[in-house]
This record gives sequence, C-alpha cells and structure tokens, in this order.
Amino acid sequence: MASEAVAALTALLTERKQRSGLSYELLGRKVHLSRSTVHRYCTGRSVPTTFAPIEAIATACGANREELAKLYRLWERADLGDAAIPETVVRHADAPADTRTSPGRRRPLANLALVAVLGVVLLAGGAMATPTDREAPAAIQASMWTNAPRTLDPEFVGVTANSNTGQMPSFEVGSVRLWNTRTRWQNLEPTRGRYDWNTLERLVTGARGAGLPVTLTFGGTPSWASPNSPKSVYTDDSRSGPPDDLADWERFVRTVVEQYRGRIDAYELWDMANHQDFFSGSTAQLVEMTRRASQVIKSVDPAVTVVCPSMGELWDPVAFDKLRQFAKLGGYDHCDAGAVKLAPRNDSDPPETMLPLANEIEKALHEAGAGIRLWSTGSAYDVNRQRPVDADRGAQHAVRFFLSGLYAQYRRMYFYNWGSAKIPIVLQPVGGPHTKAARHVERLHRWLAGSRIHSCGQGRPAGLPDDLWQCRFDQGGRTFLIWWTIDRSARIPAAHGTTSVEQLDGTSAPVTPGADVTVTGSPVLLRVA
Repeated sequence: MASEAVAALTALLTERKQRSGLSYELLGRKVHLSRSTVHRYCTGRSVPTTFAPIEAIATACGANREELAKLYRLWERADLGDAAIPETVVRHADAPADTRTSPGRRRPLANLALVAVLGVVLLAGGAMATPTDREAPAAIQASMWTNAPRTLDPEFVGVTANSNTGQMPSFEVGSVRLWNTRTRWQNLEPTRGRYDWNTLERLVTGARGAGLPVTLTFGGTPSWASPNSPKSVYTDDSRSGPPDDLADWERFVRTVVEQYRGRIDAYELWDMANHQDFFSGSTAQLVEMTRRASQVIKSVDPAVTVVCPSMGELWDPVAFDKLRQFAKLGGYDHCDAGAVKLAPRNDSDPPETMLPLANEIEKALHEAGAGIRLWSTGSAYDVNRQRPVDADRGAQHAVRFFLSGLYAQYRRMYFYNWGSAKIPIVLQPVGGPHTKAARHVERLHRWLAGSRIHSCGQGRPAGLPDDLWQCRFDQGGRTFLIWWTIDRSARIPAAHGTTSVEQLDGTSAPVTPGADVTVTGSPVLLRVA
C-alpha cells in the first residue's frame, strides 16, 4: 500500500506540473528549492520528510484545495522506503552541504492535540536593543507542520483582565480571563460559608455585556482554611497551601459554579500551581484537588470547560519537573484543557523564542500519556518588573504572541494583560485609550474569525524563503496566508495566486502576478485566489 501511495502521489504531482507548463528549473525558483529536488519529488525518487515541499510545489502549479487534500493523504500513507532521502532542511542548489540534516521521518502523534515538532532556539534571553542600533537577531528554528484543517475557536485571541472595575476592552478580542481581579478564593469566601460576590458579579456582568466568554481562575487559599501554611504573594492574607480539609474546597467550587452556572464558561483550577509562592502543597495534593473540583464542576454545569492548574516559569527545571509529575500522576485526566504559561522570558524577546519550550512541554505530556489540548494563560513571573517595549515593537510582539501560539497548535492564548499600564507591552489601561498593540491584536482577531488553519512553517524546511514565517488558513472557501519575519525586512515574491496584501493597520493593496511583497516583523495577510 505504501508503494502504491508513492506512485499515486508522484502521478498526481507530475500531472499537476504538466498542466502548469512550468519547467523544473522555473518551479524550483518559485518554491525556493533546487531543480534536482523538485525533480526527485515529482518523479518519486524520494519522498520529503514533511508535507511542506509537496504543498509548495502543488500550489505553485495551481492545485486546488481538493487536490492538496488528496496529496496530503497520499503523502501520509507513503513509505520512505529505500528511495527515501530524508531531509528536513531543503537547500538551494548553491547552499553549503552542511546545512542539511537527516533525522528519521516523524509522524503525527495520534493521542496528542499538540503535534508540532519544534526546533531549537539560538537566541539568548535578555532585553533587546532599540530598533536603530540592535544587531540582527540570531536564528530561531521551528519545524513546520501540516494537518487536516482545524476550525479556530472564536475565543482563541484572549486577554487576562487585571482590573476589578467591571470595564472590558474597548477593542475586539475573543475571550477574557479573570486573575489579579480580587476574585481569589480568599476574596470570594473571606470567612467559612460567607461569600462576597460584588466584585465577581461586576466583572462577569461586564464581560457578558461585551459578549466575551469568561474564564475564572482559582487560587489564594483563605487563611481560615489553611492557617498554618505559608502566606501567598498577595496582600489579602491568602495562603499558598491547600486547605486542611478538602471538603472546604469542594464546597467552595460547588457554590461558585452554582452561582454562575451558564455565565462563566471555563474554570482554571489554580494559577501558577508549580510555584511555591502560589501553591506550596504537594503535586499529589494538587492532583486530588483537581480531581475533586472537576467532578463537582461537571456535576453542576456540564457545559463548562475545566482547565487544569496552570504551570509557569517552565524554563526552570524544578518548575518543569512539577508539570511532569502532575502529568505522570494523571492530573490531566480530569480536565478538558491544560494551562501553561507559554510566553517569552522577556516581552522584549521575539515571541517565537517560546516555541522550543512548547516542544519540551509536548514531549513531557507524550511521555506521561497525557493527550490534552493546551491553553497559554499567562506570562513570566517577573513581567511587571521588565522594561517597557516601544510601541512599534510591542505591537509586533503582541500579534506574534498569538501567531506563535497557532504555530504551537495551542487552542487558546491569553495575553497578559489587559487593564494595567505597568507592564512592558500595554494594550489598554483601565479607562484609557487602547494602544497600537491593541489595535493590531483586534485586527488579527478579525483576520482569524471563522477560519480554519491548515499549516505553519518557517524558512527552507517548509519550502519557503529564508527568514519567512507562514501560517495557511481558509475562510469561507478562500485561502489566505499570514506572513512575517523576525525583526527583519525582506522583499519576497508573493505566493502563487495572491490577489492582495493586507496590513495590520487595516490598509490593503492589490498584488500583480510575480510581484514582490515587503515582509517585516509586523505580520501581513495575503489573499489567495
């Protein structure tokens, strides 16, 4: 069957090439591959280790969506066999030979929602220089992926609200997460059995009025429930330890869910649960709290999403090991989604630097047999102490935070945060105007609305020009691409069939066949006929 798939793949690709009238030489130029590489793939002498080169060749030859889908199915069934020449970095004819690598062929992991296999970051942490005097960034590598099209959740572009006023963003986003809003357990139940709903009611009412699905994050054990455990980092006398009696936890969770049934859409069961300042109990205790809370929530409001406690500071091996322990103890078996703080170490770092961490998270979950969709629900612990990022760079990084989340195949991304002016990248202070970063996040949200994502890739391994990052989507039967670079400007030939290019400021321009497109760190959208 594998050899038949190779033959069928070759026949379909060759037939499409012949219909296009393009020579191997010209086709290679269009897809940034050598003539000999294109010839090998079209004649079946080798099968690429990723689908991207096949997709690029077929698209340049005018293949439609149905043909691309058929090619993908054939590629999935094809066996590399004796003719295979594994190459995850496809080079131009004049590229130095030592740029090639030849790991074994990778297949998607059936039991994982996150199937992107990501590369290694070569960028040191720390603040970057200003745009006028900084050096060119070091290379950041991330392996491409192509999957069956997946509809993006409308809540994907989210923000964490850090205001307890009840005001909501004046720009469009898909969802809101409540944290640092004086809605911790200590605030909601200051004494056993007595609840204060004023702040949470104000926030939920504001979010529902703005049409925003709400995620409520738990944390901050009341002092009465765990009087002998360490104090948390907050000034409300909350504690970091679990309650002495888990029945208090179950009763609290049940009361909240009953109070807000049908109004709160998701519950994140603890914030930064792998950090002593936030949760000083054992991992086994955290798993048991997760199990009990999930059962209570689903019994009261089955429609809500239960999100496992978030794990942060995952560059630290000690913090990462707690995520691994939680997975091995079956913590993720009790949730609909898992939360991690997938973000750059510094907001001034390119967002793409978080992709190698996403790869390590995927590996840890795979090793534990924990197949679960992932959300990013925060930033680095010290984000409030980082230097401000200038407006232009901040707008680019805010948008690329979400695009990097798409690259990692996360189901929801919450930018940290909305409401504060004391963070490196400000979206909108409470009561103030929204910034350029907020306007660009809104534009991205509109671009993605109602779309399905097909693939993401970067540079030559994905059959793209050097420095180019790309994600491919369809929307209402039409294809569009989002292109960007990492802090560089490049003139790149527009993809085959491109009719127009749109900027994040809302402007657009038609594209003539064969024309170049200027691509920078500010992503652009290419409409494809």
